[in-house]
Amino acid sequence: MIDERAKNRNTYILAGSQVFGGANGPIVISLGGLVGQHLSSNPALATLPVSLYNVGLALGTLPAAYFMRRLGRRNAYILGAFLGISGGLIAALGIIAKLFLIFCLGTMAAGFYGSYVQSYRFAAGDEMSGSQRDKAISRVMVGGLLAAIIGPQLVIWTRDSLPGFAFAGSFISQAGLALLAIPLLLVYRSTTPAAKTGRGDGGRKLSEILTTPRYVLSVAAGVVSYGLMTFVMTAAPIAMVGHGHSMDNAALGIQWHVLAMYAPSFLTGRLMARFGKEKITAVGLLLIGGSAMVALSGLDIGHFWGSLILLGIGWNFGFIGATAMVSDCHTPEERGKVQGANDFVVFGTVAMASFFSGSLLFSSGWETVNWFVIPAVALVLVPLVWQSARLPRTA
Repeated sequence: MIDERAKNRNTYILAGSQVFGGANGPIVISLGGLVGQHLSSNPALATLPVSLYNVGLALGTLPAAYFMRRLGRRNAYILGAFLGISGGLIAALGIIAKLFLIFCLGTMAAGFYGSYVQSYRFAAGDEMSGSQRDKAISRVMVGGLLAAIIGPQLVIWTRDSLPGFAFAGSFISQAGLALLAIPLLLVYRSTTPAAKTGRGDGGRKLSEILTTPRYVLSVAAGVVSYGLMTFVMTAAPIAMVGHGHSMDNAALGIQWHVLAMYAPSFLTGRLMARFGKEKITAVGLLLIGGSAMVALSGLDIGHFWGSLILLGIGWNFGFIGATAMVSDCHTPEERGKVQGANDFVVFGTVAMASFFSGSLLFSSGWETVNWFVIPAVALVLVPLVWQSARLPRTA
């Protein structure tokens, strides 16, 4: 009983940490391209700060896995929070000094912090088994609900807090959120034995796991769900402002999007337990495709916001489902390297998607960005539906 209480306590600690860490991404994504437009002399490089945030996410996953093995998850997560503090302060310095390179370094450091935050979901799932594991992952993702409110609202409240340096205050507040996560992380105590936290190097070779069809499909579903979400969300604020909508409306659009990303987490774990991970992941991909169709139907604020809301819900089902599928593909001894490899591939692709999004937006327009979504969804949806029909449901 005590052990179960400790596991549940850890889930809520990680969910609380997700509140502060989860706001990191929305701040960078909603502002990175707009600040980039002002600091960069080349419009095509406007979304580079967002791309470098995702590069930091990708490059940070393997060092994060290493530090979690060597230092333990709690100490590694605290290290990640200090990276988040540094990232916000460096980005603010870049704005104040009007140096695009410094600003980009700050967003990249924020990405390194994000690589630790992203593993909170795995940490919660690792302490549970069966359907409880899926529910624990969903509960941690629920913490993103408050993050969805905090991040964009901080953008609005603090964007002019330093006169003459628009949005510098927003990135200082981003550093403050990372600081607030540290007291929570200090009381986190893993209840799993050392071997189950990825300290060992046992199990199959990573090269063998990487060729497993179920693992490949799980990673592909995560890549498409997260990649397309970032691909569209990176371009959306710039497109909204470019089509005559206000900066506040752009920030609120991102807020509604992030709320939609995390609000379904209350139900996602239960839906996976009832219908199966593959089916819920497939529904998520369909919703992402539907979001593109809404975006293509018009340029009013309702079209932008409606598309972003569907995109967020689709990401929730698709990415959480893919995460749960990955968790079924390894033994406790293989956990660290499998999860690290998954996040490296997912966020490496996400980094490329965010950079390509900016280039495509400026060269071909918002409509082309959304037309690109549909074939990408179909590429993974077809084999996923086929596998879902063949495999028994995993509760």
